Amino acid sequence: MEPRETRSNPIIIDAGNGGFSRSDAFGRARTQSTSSLLSRVLVIASLGFFVSAIGIAVAPPYFAGPVSWLCIIATFGLIFAIRAARQNTLLSFGLFLLLALAMGFQISPWINMLMHTGHSDVVFNAALTTAVGMACLGMGAQIFTFDYRRVQNYVFAALLVLVLAGVLSIFFHFISPTFYSYATLAIFSVLVVVDFMRIRNGGDGATAVELALSIYLDGINIFLALTEIFAGGRRRD
Repeated sequence: MEPRETRSNPIIIDAGNGGFSRSDAFGRARTQSTSSLLSRVLVIASLGFFVSAIGIAVAPPYFAGPVSWLCIIATFGLIFAIRAARQNTLLSFGLFLLLALAMGFQISPWINMLMHTGHSDVVFNAALTTAVGMACLGMGAQIFTFDYRRVQNYVFAALLVLVLAGVLSIFFHFISPTFYSYATLAIFSVLVVVDFMRIRNGGDGATAVELALSIYLDGINIFLALTEIFAGGRRRD
């Protein structure tokens, strides 16, 4: 929760032509703290994207099928491990980089297929669009204000429905890949705004690594959705 000045009559010291307000000093300290948190989150998230790129580049060809599913299970396990290790910054950071590497292995079959079949422009355009789009959404989150906690609840509910529908569609094929990609893009774009507003609000009790994890997962899912859209809606499998 963002700290607020609760005094109805804050102490003001006036010295000649200049003046000093306790409320103003508090506001400046809060702004500096938020800026520092944002910087740390962006640096950690950027390292995560870099490690994932390394994972994609070095992943052996057999990282597909059952091995890819093992990476998915490992990724979910690491997400919970990062939450559990939140009191140990170094450990949670190391787990985050391990998660980013596992994610790189997980998505390597799809990305390498695009790269080796003459669709490298799809990967480049998706990466560029993700970076520019997230930057714009992040700046918007610093300007506009709304009840992001309520929006977050709605979006998480929509994400849960989307995931369940995606799992069922593997067996019954009732959702087109293009629709699923656009829905993923829309949901995680909103989550980007929510996560940047959480950072602006001081993190809501989350650590820099946890916030970076959220930004990283938003970015990866947006990137993958865009690659599928730009590639014509083909399934990654």
